[in-house]
Amino acid sequence: MNQFIDLVTEMSPYLLLGFLLAGLMHAFIPGTIYSKYLAKPNMRSVVLAALFGIPLPLCSCGVLPTAMSLRREGASKGAAVSFLIATPQTGVDSIIATFSLMGLPFAIIRPIAALATAIFGGKMVNVIEGDEGAGKFDSTNEQAHDDLCGDSCCGGHDKVPTSFVGKVIEALRYAYIDMMESVGKWLVVGLVVAGLITIFVPDSYFEIFKDNSFTSMLLVLCISIPMYLCATGSIPIAVALMMKGLTPGAALVLLMAGPACSVASVLVVSKVLGRRTLIAYLGSIISGAVGFGLVTDYLLPRAWFMSHLVANDACCEEESSLFATSCTILLFLLLANAFIRRRFCSKANINSKNTMKQTFVIKGMSCNHCRMSAEKAILSVKGVTSASVDLGSKQAVVEGDFSPEDVCKAVEETGFSCSLL
Repeated sequence: MNQFIDLVTEMSPYLLLGFLLAGLMHAFIPGTIYSKYLAKPNMRSVVLAALFGIPLPLCSCGVLPTAMSLRREGASKGAAVSFLIATPQTGVDSIIATFSLMGLPFAIIRPIAALATAIFGGKMVNVIEGDEGAGKFDSTNEQAHDDLCGDSCCGGHDKVPTSFVGKVIEALRYAYIDMMESVGKWLVVGLVVAGLITIFVPDSYFEIFKDNSFTSMLLVLCISIPMYLCATGSIPIAVALMMKGLTPGAALVLLMAGPACSVASVLVVSKVLGRRTLIAYLGSIISGAVGFGLVTDYLLPRAWFMSHLVANDACCEEESSLFATSCTILLFLLLANAFIRRRFCSKANINSKNTMKQTFVIKGMSCNHCRMSAEKAILSVKGVTSASVDLGSKQAVVEGDFSPEDVCKAVEETGFSCSLL
């Protein structure tokens, strides 16, 4: 238990700072700037898509509707895939958290690896698809995304105030309410898993891979690809595994493949962009993760990546500072608030409506970006006058004169499943 508290205390000041920077990006950077510079189907758009995606604090499910809206704006499949690969692997919050727990070398190589992998994957998709994927908007598969994001593209930039004070308030709200609701669950899961690894995995477990880091990377891939990991929540798991003997390269594979290869991403890419694009998408992530993992293990000094962990382990025996302890208490309070809001508040708001026409069950949502995407998809259906989606109960209350089949179709084409209650 002490190791768990020490881990959170070390991480909490940087997490709070990362969330704040994410909120400032949301409030002060117009969402339309992203689609504006990614509209042309060329190598430049692939590179810019990766560069735009790296600092954005979007999880692997929240990035899906954003990438689809970029595709709707005319971006090539390559640019959309580049954005899909780069964004969930990093984020300004996870980069800062990586620095706090794993040191500067990991904080540098992680976004570099994400950038290179995203550019390679985007280029491969454009080569494979040729003219077919060059900036065309496939009305058969993607028409439902016409009104999906609108002005809220790239992270939900909707209804942002125009005044400076209003933007600051919006930044704080987004950082410590919306982001906490979206990332908090997976952050706690990551910390709990890290604690369990620390307690139950023997110190000598990974010694069997001591002379074969490639095998350990394959083991990590088998674990991380089917399991959902957010960019921030994967950090404590990687730290715990490294403390048990996992190589830095294998830990980097976990940090790259875990957030980028969620089941939701695989299903949506296959359905909307096609199987050939899916093969290039997965191939680039896996090959990029293993490639950078091998470079980390065999070409870079291991001391770069282990010294910070050793220093943190030694510091754990010292008394935590008042500032770090205060940040930890604040983090737990914000997480508790996010849990209460997610479980009770929004559900109460839905149940208080007296004019509901139909209630739908939407499965597959795991963050506020998912909720907003599903809500916007429903509102795009002809005849819908209002829609309220609750993330906690996975239900949507829809009003108006509409076809339930059209509502389900619009939701399903965003990557979620939908049925009448």
